[in-house]
Amino acid sequence: MKPLILVFTGIILMLEPLYAQHEPSLFFREDWKEIPAEFPVTQEHVANENLILKTYGPGGDSLKKSHHDHIPNDPYYLWSGNANGPWAIAFEHRSGPVDLSGNAKVKWQSRQSGFHRLHLIVKLPDGTWLISDQSDGHASQWREHEFVIQDIRWRKLNIEAVHEGGWVEDPDLSRVVEIGCTDLRGGNSSPSSARLDWIEVYGKPVN
Repeated sequence: MKPLILVFTGIILMLEPLYAQHEPSLFFREDWKEIPAEFPVTQEHVANENLILKTYGPGGDSLKKSHHDHIPNDPYYLWSGNANGPWAIAFEHRSGPVDLSGNAKVKWQSRQSGFHRLHLIVKLPDGTWLISDQSDGHASQWREHEFVIQDIRWRKLNIEAVHEGGWVEDPDLSRVVEIGCTDLRGGNSSPSSARLDWIEVYGKPVN
């Protein structure tokens, strides 16, 4: 039995570096500019010069880039408390699409109040929008959340009205052109709103 154990151990040691090679690198991070709070949020508030900000839905033009100087360690963040209807935001990278297949993931820091739950959204090359079944809900303090892309089930997203549709099985995520989020709702000030501090996307650039 001892030789068999040695052979099995050898296989594990060979597979570990191979797995590590397929870990995606950081494709982009957005952490809003540290400039005074302003309504509504615009491209001027985007810190990453390689990203184009897109806003969608009835409430897309009523989002705020928020910050409170009197609150210690308060971040500069997107806030939906004034949104007068469902909204969505997304980022397009100036270099082109990203491959979110394999071990791709998305992380962000956020804080929701009330029944708001922040979902991941993506746009495919043919114009189809998808929304994740997974979401990030209520929290009393800022917290990080990670989406492992291969663990997500997707529904279609009507980007004009910002509401979900039917299930989409095994979508091709090898050329995602926009990535963002929505909570599918309007806001009602601080007790009922969503907040996004920063977002990171891990995937493979597509030339």
